[in-house]
Amino acid sequence: IANSITPFHNNVILFILNHYKTLTYIFSFPILSLLSLFSYQLRNRMGGGEVEVDAGSKSGKNAVDRGVHVWIFAETTQELLIKQSHSRHGLWDITASAPIPHSHSSLITARKELKKQLGLTLPKDAFELIYVFNEDGDEKNTKKESIDVYLVTTIDPIPFEAFTLQKKQVTAVKYVSYDEIKGLLAKQDSRQYAQLFDVIENRYKENTEPRSSTLQKQLSRYAPISLNAELTGLTDSDKEALVFVVKAAAVIDEIFYLQSWYSNPSLRDWLKEHADESELNKLKWSYYLINKSPWSSLDDGTAFLTTADSAIRLLSNATKPVKGWKGLEYRAAFPVPKPRGANFYPPDMDKTEFETWKENLEKDQQKEATGFFSVIKRHSELLLDSETSHSKNKESYDHDLYIVPYSAEYKSLLTKAADLLHKAADITQTPSLKKLLHSKADAFLSNDYYESDMAWMDLNSKLEVTIGPYETYEDKLFGYKATFEAFVGIRDDIATSQLKLFGDNLQLLEQNLPLDDVYKSKDVNAAPIRVIQLIYNAGDVKGPQIVAFNLPNDERIVKDRGTAMVMLKNVSEAKFERILQPIAEHCVAKELQEFVDFESFFTHTICHECVHGIGPHSITLPNGQQSTVRLELQEYHSAMEEAKADIVGLWALRFLISKGLLSESLLKSIYVSFLAGCFRSVRFGLEEAHGKGQALQFNWLYEKGAFIPHSQDTISVDFSKTESAVESLSREILTIQAKGDKAAAGSLLQKYGVISEPLKLALQKLEKVQVPVDIAPNFPVAQKILQ
Repeated sequence: IANSITPFHNNVILFILNHYKTLTYIFSFPILSLLSLFSYQLRNRMGGGEVEVDAGSKSGKNAVDRGVHVWIFAETTQELLIKQSHSRHGLWDITASAPIPHSHSSLITARKELKKQLGLTLPKDAFELIYVFNEDGDEKNTKKESIDVYLVTTIDPIPFEAFTLQKKQVTAVKYVSYDEIKGLLAKQDSRQYAQLFDVIENRYKENTEPRSSTLQKQLSRYAPISLNAELTGLTDSDKEALVFVVKAAAVIDEIFYLQSWYSNPSLRDWLKEHADESELNKLKWSYYLINKSPWSSLDDGTAFLTTADSAIRLLSNATKPVKGWKGLEYRAAFPVPKPRGANFYPPDMDKTEFETWKENLEKDQQKEATGFFSVIKRHSELLLDSETSHSKNKESYDHDLYIVPYSAEYKSLLTKAADLLHKAADITQTPSLKKLLHSKADAFLSNDYYESDMAWMDLNSKLEVTIGPYETYEDKLFGYKATFEAFVGIRDDIATSQLKLFGDNLQLLEQNLPLDDVYKSKDVNAAPIRVIQLIYNAGDVKGPQIVAFNLPNDERIVKDRGTAMVMLKNVSEAKFERILQPIAEHCVAKELQEFVDFESFFTHTICHECVHGIGPHSITLPNGQQSTVRLELQEYHSAMEEAKADIVGLWALRFLISKGLLSESLLKSIYVSFLAGCFRSVRFGLEEAHGKGQALQFNWLYEKGAFIPHSQDTISVDFSKTESAVESLSREILTIQAKGDKAAAGSLLQKYGVISEPLKLALQKLEKVQVPVDIAPNFPVAQKILQ
């Protein structure tokens, strides 16, 4: 229809647009349904043609469900690029638009259309998905339309000579000021473009002072602290090995930046380079260092930066060469909402696409696809990046998705880290440390971490090293993929010897869990517990700092050997002194504040880590299929597992006290310290596993009357109801895990994993009195080595 439009037809359309309400009333006919075949046209003439914004072709029941729109925006001139469509007799359109073919993804379609229509070859980090516009169907067209809207931000306008226009579709291109287009579209139904205008307006308006104030406030939530430890207990060879271990950990940091988002490393380098140019830039860099990404950990992953703050990159061959022009400069983009799949999956992949692909894989490939140590990529992206998308091989794969092991994806960095670990291993004279470092270096290159994790379990060294891919918190899409991290510390032998009791009684705890016997394991191994003074951490240690960890997470090792725990004592002491005690003073009933002490806080932390090693891990589903809790609960697993470790840890302490293994005098202190700890962890935000898990526990105990409101908006503890409330929630979570019941996990978190009114009041009070949310550590020993 569009190809047959004449000037007469244009006049008819304009008449209907002006009188559609009257016509609809007279004829009872959905005029706008007819007009959805065309674009709304703006009356203002611009350079000999009318401006339109095309929502993508629709044709009744044959409508395309999904489409892409791409806008190119020139930062220095505040102009948007529009094109004149050949097939529309002089009408002007957005930069590029197209339906998404069934065989293509959103981002690939956007990249291909720019190349096809305008001759622009841009990498994926030039495209920012700013929003998705969803439009409901009408009575004539029951299908809904979903349009992914991308923004490409260039520094300057692209010279017109640089474009290669597709002759059959594009007649010309030109830049129009953002304000002018916004003003013209204001006269029309511009709902789907309002967000675009809001993004540009908010991003580039003069806001230095309020932005600086906001960043200062965000930074003030972290208490700076120096974490140090005496190295006098280390042998000379271990001191020498420590240098290479710290350098290897710094490489792990590089990998994690890349795992967070593909343009994250360039953003980091840009912020660092420009940090000294202004006070605002310095604040951006300081807060970025804490979060290791543009998304704030304490604000549920909300971005504190935008693409306008990002790195400027130069492409010399993105267009036709133009004499005297150095090439296309653009901002390396990132989305404002934190990507749920981080950089483990294609940015435009959804769960349905992954599941459909996975179901057609062989069983061993399914295991690799859902395993800890691989990323998922697209063949089409690979072909597009290598400029072979028109080769004969482009249809040689059965599905667009494919698997890449970490050892290949991060090969150069892992090779560097492995070399440093081998050097450290050659130097140390401690046998178990030597074995760990060599085996971990080998694992980096083989992608098989079983033997190295076994060696970590057996580590008996004054120099404590944990390094590799472990936790899956960053993968909020499925909870499958592990991030790289590193912890280096000095073992506290006295504190370690005092904790043997907990590791030796795991089987006793397992057999008495508030869980049906059919789900209990009859073979739980004693868990080694090591207490260290932390001297360096790297990788996935952004935002709130952990006080302990229980590893490995590999279900094979948990089944064969159990787990081991590492307690970070100097981190725990810093958090208790700087955060937990002030929280108790403001949020816990005054008469109970004396029960908040470090021993209870640290003891519960120990039990929390112990409980990670018991309860359901490898499970049998109702249909008899073997699986794991992690695979079945997917994105709910992390929050449920942290809630389990906390609440069952409370249950375990009460059980050990009842058996005479711990003093009865600890009980009240443990419950009250736990209450104060609820407020501490919830402040991490509900997007963080510990925060959401803690909200679940607090709200459950509050509902059961174990936690009760008290004077001056404080909370008290009803000790007569605490034990039953703790046991009931422990049973609920353990049973959901044992059954692999994802629906029940989602329902439980939806109901209880929220900021309830008592939590809201506590959080407001703590913000008002400016109690830090967490600590921001620095490491003098490691910094000296790295410098």
